[in-house]
Amino acid sequence: ALANIRGGSEYGEEWRKNAQLTKRQNAYDDFAACAKYLIDHKYTNPKKLAIRGGSNGGLLMGVQLTQHPELYRAVVAHVGIYDMLRSELHANGAFNVTEFGSVKDPDQFKALYGYSPYHNVKDGVAYPAVFLLTGANDSRVDPSNSLKMAARLQAATASKLPILLQVGGSGHGLDSSLSDRIGEQADVYAFLFK
Repeated sequence: ALANIRGGSEYGEEWRKNAQLTKRQNAYDDFAACAKYLIDHKYTNPKKLAIRGGSNGGLLMGVQLTQHPELYRAVVAHVGIYDMLRSELHANGAFNVTEFGSVKDPDQFKALYGYSPYHNVKDGVAYPAVFLLTGANDSRVDPSNSLKMAARLQAATASKLPILLQVGGSGHGLDSSLSDRIGEQADVYAFLFK
């Protein structure tokens, strides 16, 4: 299933703007509603539902696993931003301020803190199986996001499911060879099938 959530351009400018800045939570609520729809209509159940996203979708995966860990069995997140309070300090972070907001604005800070995956991991929660993938040389999303998130989840989770981290070379796939991309896909599918 592919979730067309607010924030994309599928339904025009108003649809996109309804998930910007202080309205960002709308996109995350839309995604959770899609998952609940699949469960409520018996297409799947939380023991079988896996989700996957990359970059901005990696952030989406981080939000889902911290806000709705009970909905998912497995989460795969590629090159996601997980610490939304430090995002704008990274090399590419300034370009994201128009989309996500700035910690310098009180209302935007409140919204960022409200969904920042790293800041919303809670001790003792039974988190789903998680596979975070990042690139050591990623120029778009600092790999520290995935390293910090993996460590925090590993320390916090009450489940026996794995929290895994894979650090490759390039990151956003810009310099990945075909064999690297195939290898990554094989790792992701092996994780999901397990």
